[in-house]
Amino acid sequence: MRLAAIFLALLPTPALAQAYQCVLPARIGPVRAIRPDGPAVRAVISHYTLALSWSPEFCRGSRAAENALQCGGSVGRFGFILHGLWPESNSGPAPQWCALAQPPSPQLLRQNICMTPAPQLLAHEWAKHGSCMAKTPEGYFKVAGILWHSLRYPDMAQLSRRPGLTAGELRRAFVAANRGWTTEAVGITTGSRGWLRELKLCYGRDFMPRACPRGSFGAPNNAQLKIWRGN
Repeated sequence: MRLAAIFLALLPTPALAQAYQCVLPARIGPVRAIRPDGPAVRAVISHYTLALSWSPEFCRGSRAAENALQCGGSVGRFGFILHGLWPESNSGPAPQWCALAQPPSPQLLRQNICMTPAPQLLAHEWAKHGSCMAKTPEGYFKVAGILWHSLRYPDMAQLSRRPGLTAGELRRAFVAANRGWTTEAVGITTGSRGWLRELKLCYGRDFMPRACPRGSFGAPNNAQLKIWRGN
């Protein structure tokens, strides 16, 4: 598999895709049926986005039962988690809801909990995005997992305490930890008050890092940035 060969070459040693501890739950319960939140869009894929949510910010104040695995501490504490791998198109709207996708099995959901500790989100991402780039949920999560496990992260706790932290400093810290990346390929999404919400990592069709489109780059390098560390 060409993708696997590329990322084995780029893989840092050791790979630190998740900074905190995670233990697989004994079982995963059923997820709700996924209902499309928009029209089906079939388009030529020109590039990809790997969206990584900063879990402490997401979980701040969250009490939703479906977020219990991610936010409740029963399986671990999380830093960055995989929101999703999204195919994109230069010709218009991004591909989405491409097929009546078979749902992931409970076993497959369980296998990926430490990457995305939210079974409902895993099922949603496969149906909305994965069905446009892979024939099976196993294939989609395999590709997402290769990308996920190739990444390392800077010391987020240390960065969160840095006076006057900017988005550019986070980008440079990420690039310093990941060979082959440039700051132009690291998008940053923040909330209205400048709190970090997501990294949006940009890849070409060959799954190599590429400069983000303007809409994905997010916060400019000189923007003030705050990082919630959790309770």
